[in-house]
Amino acid sequence: MTNKAQERNKILVADDDERILQVIRDMLMPNRYEVLLAKDGAEAIEIAQNEQPGLILMDILMPNIDGYTACNAIKSDAKTRHIPIIMLTAVSYELNKKLSERLKADFYLVKPVALDTLLAIIHRFLTPYPLSESF
Repeated sequence: MTNKAQERNKILVADDDERILQVIRDMLMPNRYEVLLAKDGAEAIEIAQNEQPGLILMDILMPNIDGYTACNAIKSDAKTRHIPIIMLTAVSYELNKKLSERLKADFYLVKPVALDTLLAIIHRFLTPYPLSESF
């Protein structure tokens, strides 16, 4: 597996609820994803910079640094701005979704989310577009 392929298979999950972290980890690991865990936005920023995951699942309401601030920091940094961020939150208000879009989050999912749905969204962001020989 190439280094880029290994990075694509790394998913950072940022959530302050230990149960959520474990459930998502347990959902993703059998699907051949390496799962990195962060308990707040500050930890998510640090892990994103150091590990360069292929994708980030980010809760909004977290201590120290919230998901919005972490998303903005990651998307503002040239080293990490390419990493897709999916806001995965229990907050379903339209204004929160619009703020996430303004901060350059790539997708917004409301918890709880079905495994099939989560895997489909992740796959959409981690699968490179196939090259076609004919146009």
